[in-house]
Amino acid sequence: MNALLDIGILSGPAVIIVLVVTGIVAALLVLVRPSGRWRRSIWITTAVGSALAGALIGAALTWLIADEMDAFGVDLTFASRVWIALGFAGIFVALASLWRASWRRMIAVPLAIVLFVLTSAMGVNIAFGQYPTIRSVLGLSAYAGDVLPDLKDGSANRPTVADWTAPAGMPAQGSMASVVIPATESGFVARDATVYLPPAALTDNPPLLPVLIMMSGQPGTTDEVFTVAHLRETLDAYAAAHQGLAPIVVSPDQLGSPEANPMCVDSPLGNSATYITVDVPNWIRANLPVLDSPDYWGVGGLSQGGTCSIQLGAQHPELFSAILDASGEEFPTLGDPATTIAQGFGGDAEKYAAAYPAAIMASKAPYTDMFAVFGVGSEDTAFRPGVMTLYADAQAAGMDATYLESAGNAHDSAAWTYVFNIGLGLIADHWGLNR
Repeated sequence: MNALLDIGILSGPAVIIVLVVTGIVAALLVLVRPSGRWRRSIWITTAVGSALAGALIGAALTWLIADEMDAFGVDLTFASRVWIALGFAGIFVALASLWRASWRRMIAVPLAIVLFVLTSAMGVNIAFGQYPTIRSVLGLSAYAGDVLPDLKDGSANRPTVADWTAPAGMPAQGSMASVVIPATESGFVARDATVYLPPAALTDNPPLLPVLIMMSGQPGTTDEVFTVAHLRETLDAYAAAHQGLAPIVVSPDQLGSPEANPMCVDSPLGNSATYITVDVPNWIRANLPVLDSPDYWGVGGLSQGGTCSIQLGAQHPELFSAILDASGEEFPTLGDPATTIAQGFGGDAEKYAAAYPAAIMASKAPYTDMFAVFGVGSEDTAFRPGVMTLYADAQAAGMDATYLESAGNAHDSAAWTYVFNIGLGLIADHWGLNR
């Protein structure tokens, strides 16, 4: 079962097989007449016309729903639009072939339509990189069966990062685990968190290490920053180049469910802010070998998690000294101001305005020890202006801020991977792990 759940759906044999099968089915639909009552030339003309009509309708619906109505909150890439248009083209050809069709085709056409829909969805997913495996589509953690190693308590004799020398037999890669972080203070109903421990933390006497709290987008799971944005590979690569040293990373659930968006504030939607800034840090201090100083704590995330990172990082300089915002929004939102204020802030417009990261930074300025990295895809027209604005606001508030732009990418896995790869290195170096 695990092998089936871990089948890759962004690349690899499964993707090739689906594309080949879909191509064969599409070719058969066009080249084989629905029945003898169709003249071949007329059917070919009908099939081509149906495909063109379907592609145009698919493109028009995509423009209406994604661009005019902004139903998804992100810009669809050109590749995504092509996949959607191709899906509609295949569906229209299949439907046209039902006219005067044989009973065999009557059975085959619904199956072909399902295949076209799934293939189109797979293509859009490839463009965004959102779901790398079947497991991720089902919202199942890749680390659900893993547990944290026994972290030996030798804090009085632990080496410092400055004195650290990697011992013989140190693991070559970090360790992952799924953990329960109780909502003792917040009462927030959270899903299990995901934890990364670098190789240095897996030794008999590990040094106390910096910690990053990293959050997913919405919808998303606590695995997302590691799988979709390839943060695990980035952390392992950094550790390999620096004697096993890298930040410990904890990815808690700031959402409660894939459909929810409590916006990292305490509200009728849930006390998400208290969970992330009180319950999660309390659990980290009690269970992981971390440096208990804001000088070595950071917060980050992608998309909605990026929005949370600048909100919470800016609001709590007593807890965090680093922020890693990948494609975050300029301000928390549930789609429009009226809905956001009513559902998330109890109808209090002033409270909502105070939750804007720009307002938080202005109220806390000047920052004396805050290192912030902002990143976004160059083609992310929906989020890029807001990220650039927040970068400027952070600089004005006294933060040591860096802006990254992932060339040719939009609101997608490639952009987040790029930002996390470079941003993680900058923050880890800032914390003195580049030994």
